[in-house]
Amino acid sequence: MELNYLEIFGTIVGLVYLWLEYRASIYLWIAGIIMPAIYIFIYYKAGLYADFGINIYYLIAAIYGWFFWMWGHRKEKTETANKSTELPIVHAPWKYYLPLTLAFIISFFGIAWILIKYTDSNVPWLDSFTTALSIVGMWMLARKYIEQWFAWILVDIVCCGLYIYKDLYFTSALYGIYSIIAIFGYFKWKKLMKQLQ
Repeated sequence: MELNYLEIFGTIVGLVYLWLEYRASIYLWIAGIIMPAIYIFIYYKAGLYADFGINIYYLIAAIYGWFFWMWGHRKEKTETANKSTELPIVHAPWKYYLPLTLAFIISFFGIAWILIKYTDSNVPWLDSFTTALSIVGMWMLARKYIEQWFAWILVDIVCCGLYIYKDLYFTSALYGIYSIIAIFGYFKWKKLMKQLQ
């Protein structure tokens, strides 16, 4: 019963996080620190060990994202001078696609191997897939690349089914909402990106 209350609270924090991400608000990183701290306990108890591990990464990535959004300003040329502005939403440079794909593949097979060999996970491939893609998506979010939404849409859809299978119904509902809002989030960021150009 205690886990259910924790899951409900995690779901609420997750919705706040998603709303802030949708708006491209820097305050998403505060929720981004609280949420993984909650889900570390939930996923461990549910036997979703890769998801448990990824939440440690999420904590670190949230701190990185907070600092990068605060101080990692990209330079913009103006008529008068070079000046630093708020970190804009941009497309991921092509040079990152191959490294990100390799990071995904290595993470996917590496995590699956660990889960199969060292844990009692009964969903090692799905768990490792969502975890590996989340690693890539979180880094892209921290860099404020619009393509991060594509990673999250896929992760959210797969997680929705996975959590139903694991009887985490509140979390499954959260990821169902995530998958819908992630689509709107992409278009919102696209609009914001055009406004800043």
